[in-house]
Amino acid sequence: MLKKNQNITDTCSFFNCIEKNLDKAAQFISVDKKLLKQIKLCNSVYRINFPVEIYGKIQVIEAYRVQHSHHKLPCKGGIRYSLKVNQDEIMTLAALMTYKCAIMDIPFGGAKGGIKIDPQKIPVKYLEKITRRYTSELVKKNFIGPGIDVPAPDYGTGEKEMSWIFDTFSSLCPGNIDSMACVTGKPISQGGVRGRKEATGLGVFYGIRELCNLKEEMSFLGLDTGLMGKKIIIQGLGNVGYHAAKFLYKSGAIIVALAEREGAIYNKNGLNVSDVILHLKETGSILNFPGSKNIQKTEKALELECDILIPAALENVINKNNANSIKSKIIGEAANGPITPEAENILEKKGITIIPDIYLNAGGVTVSYFEWIKNLSHIRYGRIEKKFSENINAKFIKIIETICKRKILKKEKDIFLKGADEIDFIYSGLEDTMINGFHTIRDIKNSLNINIRTASYILAINKIIDSYKKLGIFP
Repeated sequence: MLKKNQNITDTCSFFNCIEKNLDKAAQFISVDKKLLKQIKLCNSVYRINFPVEIYGKIQVIEAYRVQHSHHKLPCKGGIRYSLKVNQDEIMTLAALMTYKCAIMDIPFGGAKGGIKIDPQKIPVKYLEKITRRYTSELVKKNFIGPGIDVPAPDYGTGEKEMSWIFDTFSSLCPGNIDSMACVTGKPISQGGVRGRKEATGLGVFYGIRELCNLKEEMSFLGLDTGLMGKKIIIQGLGNVGYHAAKFLYKSGAIIVALAEREGAIYNKNGLNVSDVILHLKETGSILNFPGSKNIQKTEKALELECDILIPAALENVINKNNANSIKSKIIGEAANGPITPEAENILEKKGITIIPDIYLNAGGVTVSYFEWIKNLSHIRYGRIEKKFSENINAKFIKIIETICKRKILKKEKDIFLKGADEIDFIYSGLEDTMINGFHTIRDIKNSLNINIRTASYILAINKIIDSYKKLGIFP
């Protein structure tokens, strides 16, 4: 019997969906069943209940921290604040983090955390109280630390919560010179890294762009090469959806529809993302945006005609009930688990290419890795080498001007002279990681004639197996 409010489209739990994908990939690998079981299982599940006084009344807060894999340490994964937080969800997201890190060559095991609250309905002073108490509970059980488990922002959390976590950890672990690396996604003044906020959305952009730049793939889908003129629909205008939309729009793609909880807006000629966000801030809703058509049911926006559909909000939004109505040619999973296994089977038969979450939204953890390295090295990216690079570049310009016997224009000279800032290093590092990951996955896909998701899981499993073998845990 279905539980109250359970979606009738779900035939298995979120965690079971991930296990199904893993089993599908394992068919192409010679792997010991016991080792595969170890890869699937969560290493540690910590369920916490703690009392907090809110408005003069004691409330018991339910929270979780799950460490999925210890094949690499520290573990890494965000903390989300939502009334929908439950153990199955956090276990699943922790598992996804393990596979994302393996695919992107990031030396972390996967983890995830969550607190069952609605952050929109709790004043900041109580949010801080809850966050600090949660952190102290993690410290007690050794579930946080620069070399143990490193949280980050997720749904419902951001820089301020990460700053509270850092401060609480530092006060409880005095003298730890690397305490700044206990959490990522912090404000710049607290050891954060430039580019972290937009990292996941930018990674989504890089991944989709890489697919669209391949003539062979686009010809198969009946599309022109490149992002220019591609019609795109994005569901979810949170941090990930907004930044993905922003970078896609700047690249010449046409954002024909944007969907949020209250509904969606559509304009066949395209929507200016920045203007939509301004309208949202002024009115509290994306609806009634000038020049657009309102769509009352947000899920109906998923069924509109487009070249690329990007679900960037919740899991299971594309299921067996609406999969046949999807008209896009490419789906980029910016959210975690937006497509159910049943829906994926239907979409594949329709010839739709899916860029899976396990790869596409790994930009956040990639840049979190860069922040962790920055915190451990205790120096900002570019601080040592920037001026040196500028001086070397200036000498090159003088040599060129001498050889060519003409002066280079100031505008051009300024471009050559500029040394790389931290943001330049972060963007280039993320771009390189996303490109390398995509082509490694594609090589597996082409060699075995399988889809991108299965190829991604094969890559992840192989890297985890290799790690276990090198550790001497399995022969």
